[in-house]
Amino acid sequence: MKLYLKGVRCETAKCPIEKQWRNKPPGQHFWQRRRPSEYGLRLREKQKLRWYYGVLERQFRRFFDEAQRSKGSTGERLLILMERRLDNVVYRLGFAPSRKTARQIVNHGHIILNGKMTNIGSLKVKPGDVIQVRDRKGSRALVGTFLAEEEGRVVPGWLSADPGSFRGEVKSMPAREDVSLQLNEQLIVEFCSR
Repeated sequence: MKLYLKGVRCETAKCPIEKQWRNKPPGQHFWQRRRPSEYGLRLREKQKLRWYYGVLERQFRRFFDEAQRSKGSTGERLLILMERRLDNVVYRLGFAPSRKTARQIVNHGHIILNGKMTNIGSLKVKPGDVIQVRDRKGSRALVGTFLAEEEGRVVPGWLSADPGSFRGEVKSMPAREDVSLQLNEQLIVEFCSR
């Protein structure tokens, strides 16, 4: 399954997942693999979500606890909380080619949130928040190269982007349909609730 960790490269023929020589499972004794257990299936779904957004176990646990305390389906709330992270929003706006790069852009102080410079990628955005690139030559040049590479990227409906002014805005809260990752969030809830 593609996790799009390499940015644009995952959409080309050079994607490591789709290479011709990788039509078998990894390892010397791949034919001796067994069917994964119920625990293994649930663990794999949780790890898939963690790797997709690039969060550590402790951060993931905090997000899960917050999703469990809120009203509604815990699995959907967890995905929405992960989607609202600032580094993910910077990636979704097209200011970076991957989530790792977006996190680095935020950590190095190239992003302004609601008029204040921030370097915390795990901040949760809310409707009405304005995300823009700092008005510095280096910041604009860096993000400008990424915007030029990612010209055809589609911005989700819950965000609005203005690449000309290096600015984006959160119009509404994301929905489950806005999360592009194909996974079963119920298995994640079952794993974390045990």
